[in-house]
Amino acid sequence: MKFYTIVKSFTICLIILFFISCGNKKENSIDLSGKWSFQVDSLDQGITEQWYQSQFKETITLPGSMNTNGKGDELSVKTKWTGNIWDNDSVWYKAAKMAKYRQKGNIKLPFWLTPNKKYTGAAWYQKKVTIPSDWKAKKIDLHLERVHWESTVWVDAKKIGMQNSLATAHDYSLGAALTAGEHTITIRVDNRVKDIDVGKDAHSISDNTQSNWNGIIGDIKLIAKPKIAIGNVKLYPNVTDKKVKVVIQIKNLTKENQTAKLTLTAIEKSVEGFSLNTLKEEITISENNEVVLHYDMGDSPKLWDEFNPNVYQMQITLDSKSGTDRKNIDFGMREFKANGKVFTINGRQTFLRGTLESAIFPLTGYPPTDVASWKSIYKVIKNHGLNHVRFHSWSPPEAAFIAADEEGIYLQAEASAWGTVGDDKPIDGWLYKEGEDIINAYGNHPSFVLMTHGNEPHGKNSKEYLRDYVNHFKDLDNRRLYTSGANWPYIDNLDYFNGGAPRIQAWNQNLKSIINAQPPQTLFDWSKHINKTPMPYVSHEIGQWCVYPNFEEMSKYTGVLKPKNFEIFQESLAENGMADLAKQFLMASGKLQTLCYKADIEAALRTKDMAGFQLLDLHDFPGQGTALVGVLDAFWGEKGYVSPEEFKAFSGQTVALARFPKRTFKNTDTLKVAIEVAHFGEKTLKNVTPKWSLTNIDNTVFAEGSLVEKDIEIGNGIQLGEISLSLLKVDKAQKLTLSVNVNEFKNTWDLWVYPNKIPAITNKNNVKVVNKLDASTVNYLQKGGNVLFNITKGDIAADKGGDIGIGFSSIFWNTSWTNGQKPHTLGILCDPRNPALADFPTEYHSNWQWWDAMTNSNAIILDDLPKMTPIVRVVDDWFKNRRLGLVFEAKVGKGKIIISGIDLHTNLESRLEAKQLLYSLKKYMTTSEFNPEVTLEINQIKSLLK
Repeated sequence: MKFYTIVKSFTICLIILFFISCGNKKENSIDLSGKWSFQVDSLDQGITEQWYQSQFKETITLPGSMNTNGKGDELSVKTKWTGNIWDNDSVWYKAAKMAKYRQKGNIKLPFWLTPNKKYTGAAWYQKKVTIPSDWKAKKIDLHLERVHWESTVWVDAKKIGMQNSLATAHDYSLGAALTAGEHTITIRVDNRVKDIDVGKDAHSISDNTQSNWNGIIGDIKLIAKPKIAIGNVKLYPNVTDKKVKVVIQIKNLTKENQTAKLTLTAIEKSVEGFSLNTLKEEITISENNEVVLHYDMGDSPKLWDEFNPNVYQMQITLDSKSGTDRKNIDFGMREFKANGKVFTINGRQTFLRGTLESAIFPLTGYPPTDVASWKSIYKVIKNHGLNHVRFHSWSPPEAAFIAADEEGIYLQAEASAWGTVGDDKPIDGWLYKEGEDIINAYGNHPSFVLMTHGNEPHGKNSKEYLRDYVNHFKDLDNRRLYTSGANWPYIDNLDYFNGGAPRIQAWNQNLKSIINAQPPQTLFDWSKHINKTPMPYVSHEIGQWCVYPNFEEMSKYTGVLKPKNFEIFQESLAENGMADLAKQFLMASGKLQTLCYKADIEAALRTKDMAGFQLLDLHDFPGQGTALVGVLDAFWGEKGYVSPEEFKAFSGQTVALARFPKRTFKNTDTLKVAIEVAHFGEKTLKNVTPKWSLTNIDNTVFAEGSLVEKDIEIGNGIQLGEISLSLLKVDKAQKLTLSVNVNEFKNTWDLWVYPNKIPAITNKNNVKVVNKLDASTVNYLQKGGNVLFNITKGDIAADKGGDIGIGFSSIFWNTSWTNGQKPHTLGILCDPRNPALADFPTEYHSNWQWWDAMTNSNAIILDDLPKMTPIVRVVDDWFKNRRLGLVFEAKVGKGKIIISGIDLHTNLESRLEAKQLLYSLKKYMTTSEFNPEVTLEINQIKSLLK
């Protein structure tokens, strides 16, 4: 019993010692989140009146913004915005139809999301803190993780300084200003664009995206450190030597030479957390030192890439007479290089399949600072087959880099600008500091592989400025690759070129683009651009394909930014009697949008030695006129018309590709299609036998086969063989789908086959086909005849649809911010079961067999006609929401008519699709099913014409 009594007493003592030690534990930080005193300084008088010596009456919660706290001004037509208002956007300010949205209490903006409140200017934040006595010998810093934008700090009545980084923390050394006891910290935050002009549309500040908010987010804290402490740390991994060069700044505030001990241990950042060896080094410190060490990672360090996102943490301890300081730095063993015209990761070729992130966060109006939020975004991106994110004219908080490290995403960060550079304005020097701050803050993250100053620079001296800018950063830090600006200019000292030429629709091409001016085919690629560029070429902002608004997502906007633009579009649709068609417009235009993205992405993947693409965008862009360019909404949520798996089939790591000379065939043709593959997986695919099949719409197999077995190396332009197949078995018009499987990776393409000899139509003479509505035709119609009136393109009156730019593709970006760039419409909507289309196989939406029709037609505005359901409807721009018909029917007098905005008579023998559509309509008109419900007067029809 005595033994157990001793053990019991010993255990009690241990417990007592534990609690004593906990009670005596010295905290090295004070969390300042929570309630702060607050005051708006709209007249900018606070500095002159020394508000840092005042007490503020209002309160605010930080982290947060004025808007998340319900503070700011009510909106009005006088509200000043940070963002350019283009001509078509300015309609809101003057158009009579927008007058109701300019009224107090009903402010609704069509060109970006509408904030609850708006404030641009200075605001003051204040908090009392108590400094513990055991911090007396410490160096005390104020850490503000992200401030928008300029901050000035006072402690009591002493000004500490001003900082204005948009991308990195504002860290203030408070020095001797904080003695033990109570102090008042006052922070003035100013979100105006002043002498540092990054550009009103830069996504770092613009109301187009995150909003130009005023506040402080992320970690807000005081940090106590020894007077000899670890400063900035840079880790340079060497994959070949299996070592890490560690460059450590030592900050010494003692003003004495000191000896200290550095201890470094790398630990796997995983559940197991295996430790590598420990390196110890005795050092001598003067005032401020830089110590360079070489850390051995052992015989087989784990490398970092998209497939194996192995992250290490370098734990650094500095022991000196002043105390112990520690830092933990995430890093990865990776080498991201430009090898000729391609990128390599650890010596293996990779291809960047990217999308943009433009600071789009509607709930808060500012970016998240937690890792979980960013991981959820990256998981969605990877589920859609992508491996890369470009941060357009901004850089995210550190959480985004941490999450990308752990998920295996390659990042391009930018130094916050979209404007004029090189004119000796303050922005020129600021961008150097901003870039250096970004590298110092985030440069150790293995995911951070690309960098530029920002987007699309302007200025007559911009090229010379950016040449020097790139050289500076290449010399400063070689852990990533650098380019001048996103999209331009091309300079010979770049590590890679981010250019806008390789895409199927460019800005201001209107209907002269590849997708709208050339009949459907997939033989083209971007070799002409790649071959003349002696460095990796990443295409800039490809896509920009619009979709009709998804009104069902409006309920998601529960935060500070509201979809008042969606409300305007929804109300307009209802006013034009089509509220019930909203979901159908979304789904039909979404299918066309997906088709356009597939065409853009596959063209890039077909291009040998291309280095990558950056989409604009996988998700919607809420501003710049409302750019609904995403297959996902602004919250990265699906809209219902394409699944991640379907998108990944043409955008993932391994994609089969087909070179089609055309998409529509006669049954007397032989289908000849060259098959290739773009494979950017982790390893070579061994012993692959590619398989193909041609299936009918009911998934029955029309034909199938295999290509020659081979090993598929990493790269693209890898030829798999050719499919050659007679189509004689096709005896009626039908759609076929070609599928090619490379192991588990499957891609598909639709094609159409029409019979060379079209069966005769019984009673075809009962249908009069005309392209002019002359007197004899009108007389024939009114007396009971059947007329197919196919109108020559250009014959529709301007105000009845003649001025509508109709093409095959979806709208590019939007019609508002492009000043009416064509096309103006979002494809077709029809009922594929309509008997008028029985011999023209179609889905409810645009597909490639509609290219000829859309290219040779005018949309017809039906607003002044009785409400009807057209045989083929055109989905209009959401700003106009006109009732548009492409093909519709009516009774006229005793007769019946089909009016086609599609030209079904010009060069018909060379237009296979038009010939087939004409046949389908004529055949329908000879049947009893041809029985229009709506009656029109002949003058109503004539009013449509010039």
